[in-house]
Amino acid sequence: MNWEIIGWAALAISGLVIVTGFFRKPGVAASIVGNEVSIHPNVWLEIAWPIFAIVAMAMLTFKEVLGFATVLLLATVITGVIWVIDALILSKKRAKDSGDPVVVEMAKSFFPVILVVFLLRSFLYEPFKIPSGSMVPTLLVGDFILVNKYTFGIRLPVINKKIVDINLPKRGDVMVFRYPENPSKDFIKRVVGTPGDTVEYRNKRLTINGQAITTEKSGIFTEVDDRMGMRQFDQFAEKLGEKPHSMMVDPRYPVISLSGVRQFPYNKNCVYNEDGVVCKVPDGHYFMMGDSRDNSDDSRYWGFVPEENIVGKAVLVWMNFGALKRVGQSIE
Repeated sequence: MNWEIIGWAALAISGLVIVTGFFRKPGVAASIVGNEVSIHPNVWLEIAWPIFAIVAMAMLTFKEVLGFATVLLLATVITGVIWVIDALILSKKRAKDSGDPVVVEMAKSFFPVILVVFLLRSFLYEPFKIPSGSMVPTLLVGDFILVNKYTFGIRLPVINKKIVDINLPKRGDVMVFRYPENPSKDFIKRVVGTPGDTVEYRNKRLTINGQAITTEKSGIFTEVDDRMGMRQFDQFAEKLGEKPHSMMVDPRYPVISLSGVRQFPYNKNCVYNEDGVVCKVPDGHYFMMGDSRDNSDDSRYWGFVPEENIVGKAVLVWMNFGALKRVGQSIE
């Protein structure tokens, strides 16, 4: 099923209904004549407006024209402006016994809901879905997680400008951030190096500031893909911060794929060879790695994450429809 074609079709049909609806007068959606119910044409307009608004938001986000936060902000502003203009100007020109135009009714209905959602996801918690296996075994594909938006400071939505300092990321934190190569995309990785740290990754083990990070083998992790193919990893308990976490490596893969290393800001801070990489983390930046070390596109390949790209700290798995036992699991 091609959802993009369905989306464009829904936009076109609902848009056509809305355009023709501008030439209709406000009225009730249905009336009873004898034993029959007569549907007023405005009922289709009432259906078309929410469909158009929701599908337009989804398409703008899906096609990466705008980030979801920007789309949500636009929806909040547009519905709020319509409501205010109607309350201050347009409503005074309408007859007292006439109903609100459909667009005004929709704005009044949508604005409070959109505003609450916008404020919650901008300043408190934002939901994300894990799309890839780079953080296995900590996070699985299909996990729906909550990200704390204020742990690392309060930021203005959309522009992501920090206005209140609270805490700085620490080694071991699982963090969502704007991908440096394409800030419209959100990535999730673990903080391995903080500003000023020297991070060394050789022989599939980490050394921070000259001290080897403690690891203890905890078994074998077997990953099964959609085609029922199996891949086995050596799993370890690793302690970067105050608490240990799980990570895994594939012994069949090289330490680093040098062909995958790109040019990035402060790339002179890193030294690469076939044995691995050593990087000095610049001020105001962080070195990020996935817990599935041989299945992660991370700071080893595209560089450091600037502080202004931080979105928040991953704290909880709130749903996974394929593994309900993970619901409520905290993220360490």
